[in-house]
Amino acid sequence: MAINMDEDAFGAFERQGWESVAQAYHSYYATLTHQSIDPLLDVLDLEPGARLLDIATGPGYVAASAAGRGVNVVGLDFAVSMVELARRLNPAIEFHVGDAEALPFPDQSFDAVGSNFGWHHFPHPEKALSEAHRILRPGGKIAFTVWASPDKCAGIDMVLKAIAAHGDPDVDLPEAPPFFRFSDRHECERVLHEAGFAQVTVRDIDQTWCIRAPETPFHALTRGGVRVAAILRAQTSEALALIEEAVAESAIPYRIDEEVRVPMPAVLAAAKKIQGLRGPFPLGAL
Repeated sequence: MAINMDEDAFGAFERQGWESVAQAYHSYYATLTHQSIDPLLDVLDLEPGARLLDIATGPGYVAASAAGRGVNVVGLDFAVSMVELARRLNPAIEFHVGDAEALPFPDQSFDAVGSNFGWHHFPHPEKALSEAHRILRPGGKIAFTVWASPDKCAGIDMVLKAIAAHGDPDVDLPEAPPFFRFSDRHECERVLHEAGFAQVTVRDIDQTWCIRAPETPFHALTRGGVRVAAILRAQTSEALALIEEAVAESAIPYRIDEEVRVPMPAVLAAAKKIQGLRGPFPLGAL
């Protein structure tokens, strides 16, 4: 896929990465990321017929669940392959290729914005929040999920620790926003208030990643992810073998029957665009 010449290096890296892993992501992450969809839609509290934009829709999981609730939903993703997969899985739903930081929709054209595990992939998350605020009607809501911190997400933590112990975590990748920035509830609150939102809530959602043994989070992150996968691909073959072995050992306590079941909680942040008021609001306002 051609890359916009104005797109920064990290944005191009993310876009190209997700173009190549759509089916693998669907195979490894569908049952995991589905666990946060109902809480996300519940906090948006949409009536049938309300208009929802699902940003970073991926294979369209949030869009499909919202449509099942009678919501009028549009899905958007920057990866053509993800949108193509979403359309195959959900032919009755409208999907578009587009940029979360430059949404192709008019002002005040949606009642809600949702995003499930997308916000930590954006090069400039504040731009995406500004765009979400722009396209929301007064009183509209936003909700997004990201991964909790690695000390809580055992599936990510065991891989990062193995890389640190047996490989080189400082490989040559495009400069990127901190991956776990929005795992911090106070950071979620701050950026949402600065974007003009109010009534911010942030909470954790318990989730369990079930991976068919003998595979482990090493294989899921290698084949179905982008940023950690790029770090792993940059290792020597000797280091990669040691990393894989270390993760397999770390996964042993989580194996139940024929599955590895590891904690992978999410952080769910939500807020509202208040009619007649304009941000940014100081922390604690309203």
